[in-house]
This record gives sequence, C-alpha cells and structure tokens, in this order.
Amino acid sequence: MSILEFMKENDLAWQPSFSGELSQGLVGYRGALIIEAGKQLSPDRILPPKIQARQVLLVSKETSVTFFSCELDSIVHFEPFFEKYKAFFTPKTLVVLYVTDLDKNGTFTYEGITINASSLAESSVWNELLDLSGLEKGELKKMDNAEKIEALYDALLSSDCTAKAMSYEEVLSYKGESSKKIMGAV
Repeated sequence: MSILEFMKENDLAWQPSFSGELSQGLVGYRGALIIEAGKQLSPDRILPPKIQARQVLLVSKETSVTFFSCELDSIVHFEPFFEKYKAFFTPKTLVVLYVTDLDKNGTFTYEGITINASSLAESSVWNELLDLSGLEKGELKKMDNAEKIEALYDALLSSDCTAKAMSYEEVLSYKGESSKKIMGAV
C-alpha cells in the first residue's frame, strides 16, 4: 500500500492542494496530514484535527516515501507523527521537519531514519525548502503543481539538509515556546 492509499483509506489527508502523479513513477502530495483526529460531533460532523503535520510536501515511489517535509507545532508531536506514518519511511528517505517550538536545529536518527529538524519562526515550509535547494520562485512560475514539486524535490536531493548531529533526546531538550510570527496583511 502506498502512503497516498493509506491516507485515503484512513481519512488522513487534510486540505490537500495537490495529490497525484509526478513523472518517473513518483507520486506527490501537498497539504496537511492528520496525526490525531478531531472529535466526532455527529456522523457527518468532525472538529479539525487535534494534531496535524501542516504544509506537508512529500514524494513517494511505490510503498516508500523518498522525500518528506512538514511543519509541526511542537517537537513533542514528532513521536505520534512518526508512529502513524513510519511504515512508509526508509533509511534512504530525505526528511526535513520544521518545528515551531524548536530553539536549535539538529539532525538525529530515530528508529533508523535520519531526521533533519529545524526551527520555523516566520517563513513557510515551501520558502524554507526553496532557500535550502537554492531555487528561486521565478524559476518555478510557469510550472504546474506537479512540475514545481518535482523541481524542488530534484534540487533538494543534491542539497545539504543536515544540521548539527544530536540524539533525539538532545533535540527534545531544545523545545522552547511556540514562537511563530504571523506575517502579511492583518
């Protein structure tokens, strides 16, 4: 089962802006993923997710994710996230997490998977990934959603996404206050 099939079967996709085929047998997803569902008020009414991975960008081939990035509100949400989706990650998966309450960037290994975790104070995951990849927004302007995801994915594969190596416990010790600043028109 692919991650997109798993998400669909378990109603885990939240507000997707793209979910579909890329080239070379790859599939992509851009949106949010439910980590902990909201309360079911009635058979046809449910509250928004209690915990979600926001601004998700993932690329997958067959049954394994090759690239995954998202925003987590707190580093303490990493474990429930990983528990729910770990079946789709391999030691070759490139994982770049942006965490709102993380005060220091770090790269750690969790159950054999390398996780690159960085703080996210003002920007969006997409903009952070563009900076990391060295791509300019203008280079992507005339592309459709699938082409943009592929271009960013290809650029990130040759980028250095690592931070200082630490243990997961060390990364947890850098949990601060949620400090994301809302930018833009009020």
